[in-house]
Amino acid sequence: MSIYNKINAGFNLGTDEPITSGIEDVIYIFNADDIVLTYDTTNPLIVKGLTAVSNAKVYKFEGTNNSFNTTSKLTKTQVGPRYTEEIDFNIAGLSVEVKAQLMAMGYGRVRAITVNNYNSSDSAIELFGAVNGLILTDAERNAADESLDGGYKLKLTNPDKMKEPYPPRAVSIAPGTGTATYASTIAAIEALVAA
Repeated sequence: MSIYNKINAGFNLGTDEPITSGIEDVIYIFNADDIVLTYDTTNPLIVKGLTAVSNAKVYKFEGTNNSFNTTSKLTKTQVGPRYTEEIDFNIAGLSVEVKAQLMAMGYGRVRAITVNNYNSSDSAIELFGAVNGLILTDAERNAADESLDGGYKLKLTNPDKMKEPYPPRAVSIAPGTGTATYASTIAAIEALVAA
């Protein structure tokens, strides 16, 4: 018996709902230990629940003009495929509070949820850093950079030598009754956002 997965379906390019590149200008970031993830029992690629530990919160980062981007890249290793995940985003701000958040993301592990511009699929909303978390690996500020008004260019990625065993997970959370939808998933995430 083979221990490897086997493909079981094909796909085609849709003309009814053509795919759209990019992500929305919002990222939800939370400390890796603050939110418990519940996976679909039949598909480990789907997160079907987010539960706050104590009074933990999710923090919402908003941008403009397509200032956020995600990347997931497969890397072949001796034990199988692994994925490097990256999130690039900008913070147009300069304060002690911003610097404290940057330090926290550089020393502690976080997870991040992004929302794809193409939201007609079951992977419209994705979780990065599900297993090993993400850390801030780049935080660059050029005071003369007019495109950011002197703000920061940031990159969250996997810790060294700790790639993810799966591609970014789909987040699909059902309401109290009924099946999961794009709207119910966004509502569940927003319910955890710090005021």
